Amino acid sequence: MSDSIGHFTVVVPAAGVGKRMLSACPKQYLSIENITILEHTVQRLLSHPAIAHVVIALGENDEYFSHTALSNNPNVTQVVGGKERVDSVLAGLKHVNAMKEPWVLVHDAARPCVRHCDLTQLITYCLENNHGGLLASPVRDTMKQADNKQRVASTLDRSQMWHALTPQMYKTVELTSAITSVLANGIDITDESSAMEALSYDSGLVKGSSDNIKITQPEDLFLAEFILNQQKNNLAVEAI
Repeated sequence: MSDSIGHFTVVVPAAGVGKRMLSACPKQYLSIENITILEHTVQRLLSHPAIAHVVIALGENDEYFSHTALSNNPNVTQVVGGKERVDSVLAGLKHVNAMKEPWVLVHDAARPCVRHCDLTQLITYCLENNHGGLLASPVRDTMKQADNKQRVASTLDRSQMWHALTPQMYKTVELTSAITSVLANGIDITDESSAMEALSYDSGLVKGSSDNIKITQPEDLFLAEFILNQQKNNLAVEAI
């Protein structure tokens, strides 16, 4: 990879409790082969040659992070996150110098399997098109629209439908402005792209690997472990 692609900061919101995992600790601190999910994720990000720094937004009363190897990593900054994901992302963005870092990425703490080649594709796309974008995967299954009784109301055209993944990458000033605006106006958003949509910013869909899963349910932990093991032999030689 050419050095001209730059060196970027990634904001990782990690203040959630992950109730659906039914675990005693937040899901980002569950372990895969004796390494926490959060460590897997951040190490994957920092091992990419274009990523120089990660800002992690933690829960105010987080009691786990200090026991991870990340707590002493000079390329990792800790900030206090908020009640919702969007609040944590904004807290992280406030620690990014927009003058020095005009672009920023945001990545889920519970997506440890993101591929280097996908990171490169996203960064390259955004720089070449001068607008933000996100990794996404085309919908493969038949999609149904439900009514208020959870019965099928219609079958949707999936040809233009995508699963939103992360990272999502945007200009630092624009993303900060968009998130600040939606919060001020009480607009509900589920990701950074939602905030950018609300302010009519362009947002490109960059096809990413379907194994970039988000660990949400207990069974996802085993799937992530399988994917990480499958990727081990390929990561060193993966085209970046």
